[in-house]
Amino acid sequence: MFLRATRFKAGLGRTYALAFAERGASVIVNDLGGDIKGEGKSSSAADKVVEEIRAKGGKAVANYDSVEAGEKLVQTALDAFGRIDIVVNNAGILRDRSFARISDADWDIIHRVHLKGAFLITRAAWNHMKNQKFGRIIMTSSAAGIYGNFGQANYSAAKLGLVGLSNTLAIEGTKYNIHSNCIAPTAGSRLTQTVMPQDLLDALKPEYVTPLVLWLCHESCQETGSLFEVGAGWVGKLRWERSLGAIIRQKNRPMTPEAVRDEWAKISDFDNADKPQTIQDSINPLYQVLSQTDSEKGMSMNPTSQGTSLSTSSIDPVKAIGQKLPLTTYTYSHLEPILYALGVGMSTRDPDHLKFLYEGSEDFSCLPSFGVIVSQAAFMSGGLASVPGLNIDFTRVLHGEQYLEIYKPLPTSGEMTSHATVADIMDKGSGAIILLDVHTYHGVDLVCYNQFSVFVVGAGGFGGKRSSSKAKATANPPSRPPDVVVTDATNADQAALYRLSGDWNPLHIDPSFAAMGGFEKPILHGLCSFGFSARHVLKHFANNDVTKFKAIKVRFAKPVLPGQTLQTEMWKEGNRIFLQTKVKDTGEIAIAGAYVDLTSTENNLESKGPVQDGGLQSDLVFDEISRRVKDLGEQLVKKVNAVFQWDITKDGKPASQWTIDLKSGSGEVYRGKARGRADTSFTLSDEDFMELVLGNLNPQKAFFAGKLKVKGNIMLSQKLEMILKDYAKL
Repeated sequence: MFLRATRFKAGLGRTYALAFAERGASVIVNDLGGDIKGEGKSSSAADKVVEEIRAKGGKAVANYDSVEAGEKLVQTALDAFGRIDIVVNNAGILRDRSFARISDADWDIIHRVHLKGAFLITRAAWNHMKNQKFGRIIMTSSAAGIYGNFGQANYSAAKLGLVGLSNTLAIEGTKYNIHSNCIAPTAGSRLTQTVMPQDLLDALKPEYVTPLVLWLCHESCQETGSLFEVGAGWVGKLRWERSLGAIIRQKNRPMTPEAVRDEWAKISDFDNADKPQTIQDSINPLYQVLSQTDSEKGMSMNPTSQGTSLSTSSIDPVKAIGQKLPLTTYTYSHLEPILYALGVGMSTRDPDHLKFLYEGSEDFSCLPSFGVIVSQAAFMSGGLASVPGLNIDFTRVLHGEQYLEIYKPLPTSGEMTSHATVADIMDKGSGAIILLDVHTYHGVDLVCYNQFSVFVVGAGGFGGKRSSSKAKATANPPSRPPDVVVTDATNADQAALYRLSGDWNPLHIDPSFAAMGGFEKPILHGLCSFGFSARHVLKHFANNDVTKFKAIKVRFAKPVLPGQTLQTEMWKEGNRIFLQTKVKDTGEIAIAGAYVDLTSTENNLESKGPVQDGGLQSDLVFDEISRRVKDLGEQLVKKVNAVFQWDITKDGKPASQWTIDLKSGSGEVYRGKARGRADTSFTLSDEDFMELVLGNLNPQKAFFAGKLKVKGNIMLSQKLEMILKDYAKL
């Protein structure tokens, strides 16, 4: 554990301090020494805990400042131990009064100690945590803050304020590896000894709270932005629940208090409730209302004026299932496949991509995932609106899952005809899932098949079945580390570029429209992330041979913002490649339950011979290093603390470029030039690189023979041995 300095007061804090110290942390024990009302001052409480820690061989320093002196508290940690990694905000007093009897002084001192004190101490530690790319913060809330409690209006307000503070810190701290969580403990302490009988105090020992705090502060714990109730050996995680609510704005009727009254039962109905977790989730219902413009259904943007509301969804599966949508055609030249390849992140910087970007290439090809583009008009052209039995609100339609199967390599130009059918409808209670099967032909040849899985929010409850044998199922990855991990940065204009392939939804380009959906800026298309993931598998397990790509299935789990980095994790099991794609910046899974089926995996990571079709064996090594760095990056960063850039050549020409960043965060390996300045750059051929990795080529001899060129800090190259020997064996 990388624990250097924490701060505590007595009661629960004493137990925390002893437990942290026992596990190797150096502890700042802070206690002003006042009573439960915040009056008086004494150094004895802090000194006693410090003495206990030191008597057991631990490291601890006392501090007697008020929590309002946050800078002094943190400076004590820096002076004593050189850094601060963990802040446990646990200071607390009581000034219980019924609401009518609370004085200004009673209100202010509670907020100064609980809320402002936590703010000041955490703010003082924040930049130190940011700079070291590590921090763990605990806020101590209370059941009184969550649920309210008679006589504690001041205390309740401050304690719930800590929940909001912790949630925001969790969001702002994500990219700096700073995690913030909130606990609402029930334990015997100075604050509870006056309101609990002794036998209950004995059953609610602080020791039953401490393990949760220690786990949340551990470097391997990824939990952040959460709220827990804990006590008596029990731990529970809380989340918000919200009824599906009711849209009050109705056709030819103003929005009035009476209209709210009439919908009160629906507003208060928690059957099939959703569970919002973010601002985006919170605002989503508003987006669904506001996105219905005058031009579409006549709804006025004046919330109190008479306008046309969103229609209530109703589904009759008997009428809808089996219905065919109007035929759609898609005519294209070589331009559209190239534009699509650029839209899913391909670049001329990678020689392997040229076959998808240059129509003059000898083996010019369409990416297999282009199959969704030639078929998407059947889904996006509004054909579902003509289906009998489907009276749905299209502002509440979400693209949930996608399946694509390729029967023949997609032609690089031509006219494609798509036949779409409503394959099945499922009732999920909170919504309905519509399976839309689309078969796409080039002339008389069936080229590809898509299954669009569409979720209609609020359209459930019609008494339909919950599952379907016709649905292409998702699949969870194996419970072992991935075989290959690829990171790929999107750029700020990724959505603007991808939309040129035919998905014109303003959610992906218009900031004001995105804001109505609760997003800080326009989000990336789910099918764009889908395209990134598909080509990662194609490259690493099929050597970019499009004839080996058979099918892909994905579930869209979380949105991606343009400019964020995608991290695709892949597992090989026979001819099936399981995958999940994360947003590296946040750790959230964007694509889940996914897999790609290949017709053959001869030229993949298990191949012992040279990589065919112009591929580089060094790429496989860097992929493996990337996977190992993911597991052991923090250890390597401590040992190496450098950025290495590799320029790999093939037949005397530049062929590939990789960067091993072991200087920031938990380390990273990525394709391309170093984002900052590389400490050391190496140039050598793909063949010589492999000989070096296998131990058949001495680096010094390679350098003096001119096979290995080095720029920058040559001495750092000595640290590479641990990477290439210990972490790159295939």
